[in-house]
Amino acid sequence: MVIESYSDLIQAAQQQEEPQRLLFVLAKAELPEDATASQTSRFAEQQGGALDPVLCVDKLPQEVADFSTLLAESEKTGVDWDIAFIASMSGRAGQAPSSDEADQPLTLMVNKVKAGSIADFVTVNKQGELIQLFA
Repeated sequence: MVIESYSDLIQAAQQQEEPQRLLFVLAKAELPEDATASQTSRFAEQQGGALDPVLCVDKLPQEVADFSTLLAESEKTGVDWDIAFIASMSGRAGQAPSSDEADQPLTLMVNKVKAGSIADFVTVNKQGELIQLFA
């Protein structure tokens, strides 16, 4: 299945042989303190900057079936973000992974985002649109 939207992602997760748990790392675009004029200009055009992970959470697909649900829950935290990185974990024996089992993979995701190693994640902007970032 080709994933072209957030809805496709949820549908794909629900169609897997084993139940899934989705992992979300929400990041804020920031301009480095020592940014050049060129970097500042690109950042103003939403074409550059660094992504700083500010929030992470794990959810079952049915808990965030609509992007608006994820957005509403994130707004309750008061933490502003620009980009969501999404991955999934497969369960076993018909059981989805628990939140406790998601802790280490979420930490690894945060570290990958910090390092700019984001190719393995589905990336969504705050409007719920899938986007492609170039490291």
